[in-house]
Amino acid sequence: METVLIVVHLLIVIALAGVVLLQRSEGGGLGMGSNPSSFMSGRGQANLLTRATAILGAAFFVTSLALGVVATRGRAPTAPLDVVAPPPIGGTGTPAAPAPGGSVLDQLRQQQGTTPPKP
Repeated sequence: METVLIVVHLLIVIALAGVVLLQRSEGGGLGMGSNPSSFMSGRGQANLLTRATAILGAAFFVTSLALGVVATRGRAPTAPLDVVAPPPIGGTGTPAAPAPGGSVLDQLRQQQGTTPPKP
């Protein structure tokens, strides 16, 4: 699913870049000259390219959001305080095993070698 979405996204990006480059700028653009005998008149051509740009831009936005949702769908949420920091470089080997059911604060106290005051 993700691969198909990436390929569609890539095709939209290429088409969007092409449509933007074909639009006429103050300097004349990349080709679509102002020849009156061409396929479309200047106004019709501008409307078509403007609509195509808007549609492709919306499709780019939707596929970007879909890729973001697909990428995070399988991940489990993690809280920053539930992650124990790795041991410092040059430490004494493996870190002490966390106490079962203990909180992060208890784990930090255990690593520092201090015990909490008893009530």
